[in-house]
Amino acid sequence: MTIEDYQNGQILLIDKPLHWTSFQAVNKLKYALINKVGLPKKFKIGHAGTLDPLASGLLLVCTGKFTKRISELQGQAKEYTGTFCIGATTPSYDLETKIDQTFPISHIDEALIFDTVPSFLGEIDQKPPVFSAIKKDGIRLYEHARAGETVEIATRKTTIHEFEITRIALPEIDFRVVCSKGTYIRSLAFDFGKALQSGAHLIALRRTKIGDYTVENATLITDFEASLPSLSSLFP
Repeated sequence: MTIEDYQNGQILLIDKPLHWTSFQAVNKLKYALINKVGLPKKFKIGHAGTLDPLASGLLLVCTGKFTKRISELQGQAKEYTGTFCIGATTPSYDLETKIDQTFPISHIDEALIFDTVPSFLGEIDQKPPVFSAIKKDGIRLYEHARAGETVEIATRKTTIHEFEITRIALPEIDFRVVCSKGTYIRSLAFDFGKALQSGAHLIALRRTKIGDYTVENATLITDFEASLPSLSSLFP
């Protein structure tokens, strides 16, 4: 594609690797396009929905005029697959922090797990994790949490369209979820553990779809970089 193509607008389907922030992924793409295609340093680029560093999968990156579509894309339903670990919780609801409490799981069987799923379908009230980027009093929640401060977090309405258990090998439970914008899968893990009269935290997460866009059609950042022509080939 040419400079004009990127400036007129593209939606790049990127398979974000583990341990990268969404910001890092976008920055890597931006500087690859600047250095290899010749786009100006101030050209517009942004992603349509953050993925945590401990999550991999589909990141939609909009360039040029298509950055105006970010809000529209963010509002589309998202699909995730992943794994809950039953019997323990962490302050962040995932592996970012260490286990703070353990719970019995001897009473949990497949019947209880499958019977619990329907209570999470449809519109639910969900409390975001304290380790999240939501702002309270102008400060992000994770900054309060890392400072050891206790803050009250209001619940939010979210919608779980589909919730499927795909594997049970306690203490691990694999799942597939289709949900609305603003859903925290980490919070779903925590709440699911409570509903099982135990505890749980998220140990793996992958975003597989956003609307009609799928991770199967996404490109790794390294492969995207390798596919770009060099400036010398564009301007011999």
